[in-house]
Amino acid sequence: MKILAIGRNYVNHAKELNNPVPEEPVVFSMPDSALLKNNNDFYFPDFSKDIHHEVEVVVKISRVGKNIPLEFAHRYYDEIGLGIDFTARDIQADCKKKGLPWEKAKAFDGAAPISKFISKDKFKDVNQLNFHLDINGTRVQTGNTSNMIFSIDYLISYLSKYFTLKIGDMIYTGTPEGVGPVKIGDRLVAELEGEEMMDFNIR
Repeated sequence: MKILAIGRNYVNHAKELNNPVPEEPVVFSMPDSALLKNNNDFYFPDFSKDIHHEVEVVVKISRVGKNIPLEFAHRYYDEIGLGIDFTARDIQADCKKKGLPWEKAKAFDGAAPISKFISKDKFKDVNQLNFHLDINGTRVQTGNTSNMIFSIDYLISYLSKYFTLKIGDMIYTGTPEGVGPVKIGDRLVAELEGEEMMDFNIR
């Protein structure tokens, strides 16, 4: 399986990082070794001094698809979860300055904690999902999928032009504003529509 991730998919997040609001999705990929499952601890890597949290809605692809029309995109996923896109901001800044790809900053081992998945049928409208992230009991990020620049269905259709989507592939759909650093000893808890999805520690 592969992980396809979207950057700058919320206007206020793009602005908080002083990035332009994109006219088309900003796409990067992560290997399966980036996944961190079952609320396992995240170990702060020794190659960075500035790891930031980015909580995101994640969809899991349930059918093989290529060049998927927008009106049929909803048929290609059945489950929704939450993920954290941990970013080594110091490394990312260096990569950007040199015009290099971001993978070192975004796709390292354990950079993509993933929650359990819930049937999308449980939700009235996937384009109106509330989610948030708390660190040590303090709310740090709050999002709603209605504020995405590019909707879930649009992302599926768009990505399928370039990549054949396969069963089990995951799409990290972007993070709202409020990103910031984590430190050893932090406890992260994420909820989707009031249901706890993630609860893990930084070691």
